[in-house]
Amino acid sequence: VAGFVVRQATARRPLMPLHILRSRGVAVANVVQILTMAAMFAFQVLITLYLQQVLGYDATGAGLAMLPAAVLIGAVSLGVSARLNTRFGERAVLTAGLVLLVAMFALLVRVPVDGRYLTDVLPVMLLAGGGGLVLPALTSLGMSAARPDDAGLASGLFNTTQQIGMAFGVAVLSTLAAARTAGRVALGDDRATALTSGFHLAFAIGAGLLVVAVALAYALPRPRTAERADAPALVG
Repeated sequence: VAGFVVRQATARRPLMPLHILRSRGVAVANVVQILTMAAMFAFQVLITLYLQQVLGYDATGAGLAMLPAAVLIGAVSLGVSARLNTRFGERAVLTAGLVLLVAMFALLVRVPVDGRYLTDVLPVMLLAGGGGLVLPALTSLGMSAARPDDAGLASGLFNTTQQIGMAFGVAVLSTLAAARTAGRVALGDDRATALTSGFHLAFAIGAGLLVVAVALAYALPRPRTAERADAPALVG
């Protein structure tokens, strides 16, 4: 990424002109997206591993356990978020969604070795619906901050930072979880306890990423009404 930025800064015809990042709204929205995607996609990987490696679910059972989160995220993003954005404003909806995700990670930090689905896992899946509030509001805020002639560039940048956040979150948080697990096994913990300790560390870091995202959300400018109506939706 650093090499790409250097290249774009020096190229005569850059693929991504860096002037796009002079817009505070565009720059902050993309940072918030990286942090959110890092936490959310690490959550999807790590909670599945917790269900399978600690609670003993098979692949089908883990998939069904994750279904409420997927259904809620889809339902909220498609059926609720637009109305909430219109009524309360994108920044308020974004903040509310991020707070729900912080609460979700706070619960994950407490999941026990002998967790039960209804009391320890299902509440987490329900709070994951906050992701359905975050992305539409964030996209609208970031796109409305771009100049009309930069709309295509801003949309491409949003898609790219989504992918960067996903890769970063899964790589870093899973590595830290694995390192904590190995350390606990070396100290004599059984495998399930060591794995849970590793997941707790990763979830705590995920919560920290989202807390930073909440703080940054306050730096996002409020879009003007005309801009809000014209902001294109994120594709992909």
